[in-house]
Amino acid sequence: MDFSANKAIYVQIAEHVCEHIMLGTWKDEEKVPSVRDLAVQLEVNPNTVMRTYDLLQQKAIIANKRGIGFFLTTDAVAQVKAYRKAMFLEEELPQLFRNIYLLDIGLEELQKRYQTFINENFNQN
Repeated sequence: MDFSANKAIYVQIAEHVCEHIMLGTWKDEEKVPSVRDLAVQLEVNPNTVMRTYDLLQQKAIIANKRGIGFFLTTDAVAQVKAYRKAMFLEEELPQLFRNIYLLDIGLEELQKRYQTFINENFNQN
């Protein structure tokens, strides 16, 4: 995994985990990789992964079953969507709006491009 310098590594790992959950590769109530396993896989310090898991526990995305490991919660997908939506609305959307304004991009063009994106990437006709 390539890490960006503009965001804490543990947050980037959390986004990586959330993406697995949203894509369905990690399912509700399924065991997630141990702290050590994920640290080895991502080539980071186990303390960094532990910090990620602490964040995900605070957001009710994963839960620790003492002595067994970490598991996704029963509503992990909904919790991930709520967490990622809040992060997007607070951090990314203002910058996107700024660029739209500065570049004088109209809503019609945005809507057209958004629909094209959806059709090309998510419609499986």
